[in-house]
Amino acid sequence: MAVTEAERRAMGRALELAAQGPRGVNPQVGAVILSPDGDVLAEGWHHGAGTPHAEVDALSKLTPGAARGATAVVTLEPCNHTGRTGPCALALIDAGVARVVYALDDPGAVSGGGAERLRNAGVHVESGEQADAAHALIDGWLTAQRLGRPHITVKWAQSLDGRAAADDGSSQWITGPAARADVHRRRAAADAIVVGTGTVLADDPALTARDGDVLYPHQPVPVVIGSRPTPDDAAVRRHPHSPVFYDTRDLRAVVADLHARGVQSVFVEGGPTLASAFIAADLADRVLAYVAPVLLGGRRLALTDIGVPSIDAAVRLDIDEWLPLGTDLLAIAHPATATDAHDEGAA
Repeated sequence: MAVTEAERRAMGRALELAAQGPRGVNPQVGAVILSPDGDVLAEGWHHGAGTPHAEVDALSKLTPGAARGATAVVTLEPCNHTGRTGPCALALIDAGVARVVYALDDPGAVSGGGAERLRNAGVHVESGEQADAAHALIDGWLTAQRLGRPHITVKWAQSLDGRAAADDGSSQWITGPAARADVHRRRAAADAIVVGTGTVLADDPALTARDGDVLYPHQPVPVVIGSRPTPDDAAVRRHPHSPVFYDTRDLRAVVADLHARGVQSVFVEGGPTLASAFIAADLADRVLAYVAPVLLGGRRLALTDIGVPSIDAAVRLDIDEWLPLGTDLLAIAHPATATDAHDEGAA
């Protein structure tokens, strides 16, 4: 049975509901319950870890028996495991739901399999409705499921001859206003923004995401890596989120801890030393290189040692897009060995 027009509308609504939920260790999921005639009976979404999943949230708004013969439209395959809450597939079966339409398969080895459980119970199941939109909504969570860590974007700005600053260390501004506005839009799409203590001490960045002088509604959590102390009056300490500090050079330990905190996407723009360290550690899923038509010369390279002793060991990239931004050019790329990295993550 093909997806009906009422079910398509319900999926669009379920995606809107899903976006109201918090980004974190659990995916954002929305659900709409339809009567056999296609009328909306109830809506729900996942409000965060430990709260009812979207399907159960929607079912909780109905009287017992009201969902019998109904259709559940959900943005992610109903789960099939017991964690802090019970399996949603079983909740739908027990409620008497006759049909389930969902967008994306659950990739979890433990949580997946809900569709099969539903079918075995006699529920008609359709998958793939508006899958692209659902993927775009939770792409960070999907990457975290696949990699076991956040999706990591490494960004830098450089002159045409590959310098991040003039020889005296001054770097504001290599790129123009269009490129800087693009950076802020991408910051706003990330869960965390990462710099080193060297950048904090040299530039005193606020690490906020701004649209002109106005803060974007979503702000990335500021993360500072390094052993040198951050001054009490540093701008980063006035960020809307409390900064997270790591006194370590173990980047894998850092991203593991961020993952445990529910961070799904990381935006690294901490200067040449930190950017090079992430690339050398094979922790760059996407590269954003903003190139300005200016020559600086000197020693201040945009990247330093990334562990490439010869041309045979070069880090090869696949270009996803060349994006003109005023007089500047943005190269959006991913490591050539990570064939699907460009399809996932929030850069």
